[in-house]
Amino acid sequence: MNFTESQERQALRAAVKDVAARYGHEYFTAKARKGEKTSELWAEVGRLGYLGVAVPEQYGGGGGGIGDLAAVCEELAAAGCPLLLTLVSPAVCGTVIARFGTEEQKRRWLPGFAAGTVKMAFAITEPDAGSNSHRLATSVRRAGDQWVLTGGKYYISGVDEVDAVLVVARHVDDTGRRLSPSLLVVPTDAAGLEFRPIEMDIVSPERQFTLFFDDVRLPADALVGSEGAGLDQLFAGLNPERIMAASFSTGLARFALAKAADYARTRSVWGVPIGAHQGVAHPLAQCAVQIELARLMTQKAAALYDSGQDKAAGEAANMAKYAAAEAAATTVDQAIQVHGGNGLAAEYGLGALLGVSRLGRIAPVSREMILNFVAQHTLRLPRSY
Repeated sequence: MNFTESQERQALRAAVKDVAARYGHEYFTAKARKGEKTSELWAEVGRLGYLGVAVPEQYGGGGGGIGDLAAVCEELAAAGCPLLLTLVSPAVCGTVIARFGTEEQKRRWLPGFAAGTVKMAFAITEPDAGSNSHRLATSVRRAGDQWVLTGGKYYISGVDEVDAVLVVARHVDDTGRRLSPSLLVVPTDAAGLEFRPIEMDIVSPERQFTLFFDDVRLPADALVGSEGAGLDQLFAGLNPERIMAASFSTGLARFALAKAADYARTRSVWGVPIGAHQGVAHPLAQCAVQIELARLMTQKAAALYDSGQDKAAGEAANMAKYAAAEAAATTVDQAIQVHGGNGLAAEYGLGALLGVSRLGRIAPVSREMILNFVAQHTLRLPRSY
């Protein structure tokens, strides 16, 4: 593994940074507070090809890997524009369809992912299942040449701005017995699909929703991959999600640290900049160390995934996501502390990051479940859950 990024990856980062800087955190928070979407930014980074860097070339993408898409995600967040749907639409959904979809499904969806003209949400979470994907209750059954989907999901991001939702559901047989899960693409205008917003205390243009599937009828080609192979296919999509979540968090942390360092250099009290005091400087330096360690593990996870080492990538992706979430939560908190009262003033743009940086410790997988994974698989300790 090379510990420096390629010139192409560095150029990609610089290009995304330039675009995002023209919008900035003020644009992002203004849109979020008004209940509007960051459609202009999404459309531009899509038109320039940055959302499609990991889509295969034959479908209009850049032919790169998840590491390239993670770099895009990180630089957007580092510029104060963390686009949550980059984790879901091109990363999870795009990866699953590229790896397991039929040729017709690839031709239908991947060019839109590459150009940013198509968005897709991802639905796995259920109220009674929590982190236990084996307890999913949403079901799918055959009805002639159709699928019938029944159940519900919650905390599903961005449903009001996507074209379809990639849903994880368990098959049921004629006796009602639940079988293995599968992945199905459900258009958001499908009859029988209802979604309701969940009110959140997080400043973000992407909203969260509860979904209800009331015997939603889908064509045979709504199924992605093999029937009943959903768990294997699902986990192939969750590694990119964790890698992207890590880059989302490190980008947020970099944004907050840059604001704090600038403030510490320029804010003078008792005749010297506050950054001259170790009580201010050392905590920020510790944050810098945490961020760089998390970025390095994220690069390792992406390199493993892009080389086809799914099992090793799973371990690294979980570690990267954990480290990045901790770095983001710590750094945002410290950046606010450095600013004093100004840290919670809208003018400085840090208070709005509290919720979203803290969310990284919970979603898309909680820090506790990651520690369970590391204890069991890395340390080979007895399973505790």
